[in-house]
Amino acid sequence: MGDDGTGGIERVESNRRCSEAHPSAHEDQIPQPSAKSETSKSTSEEQKFESAGPRHLSSSVEAAARRGIHRNASTGSNASVAQGGRHERARRPLEPPVTKTTLGELDVTKIIHNPKLRHDINFDPELHFRPNLDGDKGKRKQDKANQFWTALGAQLQQFVEDRDEFMRQFGHGEEWCLPLLLKSVKEIIQTLVPTKDRMYLDEGLNVDLIMQQFSRGMADLEKLASWLSGVLKSHCAPMRDEWVDQMYNQLTNGNRTNDMGELVQGMRNLLSVLEAMKLDVANHQIRCLRPILIEDTVHFEQRFFLKKIRDGKLDTQPAQTWYSRMCGHYPRDPLSIQTFGETAAFFEALSGMIMPLRESHLADPPNTFLFDDERVLKLRADMLDAINLEICMRSYDELEKKYRHHDAGLIPTPFLTTPFSDYSGFRSSSTEESDFDFFTPPTSTSRPSSMVFSSAGSASSSPRSSLILPSVPAVKTLEDQRAKSRDLYDSLVALLQTSAPGSRSATRWKAMKDSLALQIFRFTNAPTHELSSLEDQLDQNLSGHVGSVFPEVQADFHRRLLAELQLRVKEFKGLTGISLFSVATGGRLQGPGRTWEGSREGSREREHASSNNSVREAREEGGLDDMATRLAHLGLLHWRVWAQLAYVGDVDSDMVDDVHMTM
Repeated sequence: MGDDGTGGIERVESNRRCSEAHPSAHEDQIPQPSAKSETSKSTSEEQKFESAGPRHLSSSVEAAARRGIHRNASTGSNASVAQGGRHERARRPLEPPVTKTTLGELDVTKIIHNPKLRHDINFDPELHFRPNLDGDKGKRKQDKANQFWTALGAQLQQFVEDRDEFMRQFGHGEEWCLPLLLKSVKEIIQTLVPTKDRMYLDEGLNVDLIMQQFSRGMADLEKLASWLSGVLKSHCAPMRDEWVDQMYNQLTNGNRTNDMGELVQGMRNLLSVLEAMKLDVANHQIRCLRPILIEDTVHFEQRFFLKKIRDGKLDTQPAQTWYSRMCGHYPRDPLSIQTFGETAAFFEALSGMIMPLRESHLADPPNTFLFDDERVLKLRADMLDAINLEICMRSYDELEKKYRHHDAGLIPTPFLTTPFSDYSGFRSSSTEESDFDFFTPPTSTSRPSSMVFSSAGSASSSPRSSLILPSVPAVKTLEDQRAKSRDLYDSLVALLQTSAPGSRSATRWKAMKDSLALQIFRFTNAPTHELSSLEDQLDQNLSGHVGSVFPEVQADFHRRLLAELQLRVKEFKGLTGISLFSVATGGRLQGPGRTWEGSREGSREREHASSNNSVREAREEGGLDDMATRLAHLGLLHWRVWAQLAYVGDVDSDMVDDVHMTM
């Protein structure tokens, strides 16, 4: 298990081993009880919780053969040293990077009462906790953790090399890294072990006693490491045992060799193991509680929001105004009334909200969508990708049809040289993860897109030197034509995987137009002068400006999406919460391959369509089926929560009484 923080502290060799102490004139009069020193780390990989066999926490541990960090007692007055230390402390000590407080959100009571988490758990079957090290906030956390471990290493080194100076700075107080770390470790372990075992913690991890022993040069780190190893192994999943052993070896080896870097690294691993154990328990609790939490979602959220409404913390008037306005615009199709019923205006508006080009009355969703903002944005980004991919494919269809029988000869090799013989070497085999990060708002907790994007590469690389060079077989039959078109579509999706990480906007598509044009061009027999025309065409059409084909393609997609959405809502609206979750998330669609199978409905009609229309509809319908499923899931749950609270009626009196009883 690796450490996410900065590597170990620079190794400083001392003339004497860390475990050796100067003989003191009074040392033979001082008893030498065993003590322990502990350490920690701030990050860990998420692992699934597995129950370990019953092991028992014991206060008796294997006697250590060697002593820990030892030094002579100071010859000066303790009082004067402490007073001098107080004057010389320049600032408050650094906090350990992982504490009981930072892990507090993982407690089961916090999980049960977290409304955003309980809402997100309805949409992501893989939702789990993980350490948050992403973005600027994650970098700040890592920097702060590195500062703490650097300070701890420097303090331990100072204690070994110049104990008098160390005592002048810190005296016998507790405001330095080691005692703060030990207290944090003890508090975290207390949340992981049963109540009956906590009495042993006070005996085996008595921080005050350990620090007294430390100040007298009698702290036994190896014995403490052995005790901690036994405690952790008795309560963690067996898959963590190797990590615990690594921690133990680093602490003991660092103590024996006087290597402060390895010693601190062992402490980092100790804290990492504790954080991982806490994550394991929390993720296990989520898996066990998921059915109950999902089934209770509507009831829980109605009580939660009604209380905020009653307290004046949430105004539903904007949502009421929005819904009244939607009822004035929709439904536009009589079939919608027949299929959607009273939710017709709502679902037609919802389908319009995820269109890249939206009508003015759909510019912004009301505040009732506060828990679904990210899902709406994700659906809108997926729709933009689907529309622009179709625009690219229509450009290919036109060029292919025009030059299908044209023999343009081979384009000069230096112009198209690439290390890949086909697009498959360029595609990412990984899929996006939907990890719920408790400490920052998640970027997406909805079901993954049907088009998967990696985080590598750049949209600004030279298209004429770095693009994919497929080996395009000669088109002899209709099946060959379909296979060639499918390969191009898949290669364009693969090309999108190399675009700027996190960017899903129209700007990204504009930046990639030349690369996309070249990729399309390589699959045709068009002469070279057509390439610049194709680039200009994509520049116009991918922008969404008036005069481009973007509005036309979007309107076609919207029509198809609405038809699919009607089918999904009709299928889902009678389901219970857990049944809706199972159906809507259980058969998720992954990757562009599903795009070419088409949707479940309408396949018989497409069999009789012309070859060109069959290819086009198949590539459009696959992604739409997935988006319609996600949109129906989101909309139905939203309607169940908010219909009475904000849209179509007065709040039920039983609901009001329920809220008053819980206040």
